[in-house]
Amino acid sequence: MMIILALFVVFLIGVPIAFSLGLVSLGQIMIDGFPPLVVVQRMFTGADSIALTAIPLFILSGGLMYRGGMSKRIVNFADLLIGHFPSGLAMVSILACMFFAAITGSAIAATAAIGGIMIPLMVEKGYDKEYCAPLLACGGSIGPIIPPSIPLLIYGVMANVSVAKLFIGGFLPGLLMGVGLMVYSFIVGKKRHYIGRDKRAPFREVLKAGKDALLALLMPVIIIGGIMSGAFTPTESGTIAVFYALIVGMFVYRELSMKDLWTAMVDCAKSTGQVLVVVAFASLFTWVITVNNIPQQVSSFLGYTISTKFMLLLVINIILLIAGTFIDTTSAVVIFTPLFLPLVQSFGIDLIHFGLVMAVNLTIGMCTPPLGVCLFVSGSIVKISLKDQFRDLLPMLGVLILVLLMVTYIPDIVLLLPNLFS
Repeated sequence: MMIILALFVVFLIGVPIAFSLGLVSLGQIMIDGFPPLVVVQRMFTGADSIALTAIPLFILSGGLMYRGGMSKRIVNFADLLIGHFPSGLAMVSILACMFFAAITGSAIAATAAIGGIMIPLMVEKGYDKEYCAPLLACGGSIGPIIPPSIPLLIYGVMANVSVAKLFIGGFLPGLLMGVGLMVYSFIVGKKRHYIGRDKRAPFREVLKAGKDALLALLMPVIIIGGIMSGAFTPTESGTIAVFYALIVGMFVYRELSMKDLWTAMVDCAKSTGQVLVVVAFASLFTWVITVNNIPQQVSSFLGYTISTKFMLLLVINIILLIAGTFIDTTSAVVIFTPLFLPLVQSFGIDLIHFGLVMAVNLTIGMCTPPLGVCLFVSGSIVKISLKDQFRDLLPMLGVLILVLLMVTYIPDIVLLLPNLFS
């Protein structure tokens, strides 16, 4: 267990997570007497997976969609559809985040793309900055839940379970997160007199915007429908998403230039490099703790102290919620999956269900201080600090935690669609 303690000590002194995993693993390998060549072998093995090629594809498709005008059309259509309600722009923001989540699988991408459009507009219409920023951060957290999802993809590879079933299982939890935030926004809008559009948009105008956004709206339908029908795999869906976004943005909407394409590819390369470095070091760390029987020790310890499935899930939720506040989602998935997997299996918990429980937990961490990456992204748009966002953030986190408890203790929320389409 000392290796786990050493890892968190290295985290706390400020060493980047990927290198923390590498340093601790290398130290344990030297202590155990294994040759240093093992480091390279295990890192290469961890990153050498066909399924992981979907990560750059989904990141690139999101970048192309944002720069090709698809995000703008989705926001405009959502605004005409529900923008006349109290707190209408806030509800539009959440709905747009849900649409964007169905394409990118990234919380940061959803927060940046939709927040960059909606937050300045909301502030201009009289919404408080301190309310807009955390709302878009929480809305962006839906990104890794509604399929496709980068954390679920990594979990599926590590746990050796169907990525397609994980993707399908994330649809209802993501929908609940979005609806919960929209209901909360409606209540706050009534109290604070956040006014939406002056009147309901004429049906003809809504229809026109719907036609304009149709190709953008069809993208998640094609991706999710293709996976659910078995027409293509989750990895293949990433390729389809890239080509679809490229063709629509460049040749139909004609807003995607060669310069935009190059920028999207560079951003994609940077983001992919960051993710795969973590995955490679995490593979090494997983091998080291497995050789030293750490997962079995954790399972034995918790198994002796916990006797029911209810209590086990509660303890895991608490651990993951705390971990998510200072460890990014990808790193947390690769650290905790091998630790909890034997214990979860011994209690008969479905691995698809557990994958979504873990994902929802950790995405909540992306909008929770002190790490709160999505909070930094949304706050930077309107130049406010984490402290300024905290008051309005708390009830939003309460909504997301309520959804987490529903997902945890009502497994059918996750398993209904995978079982239906199996």
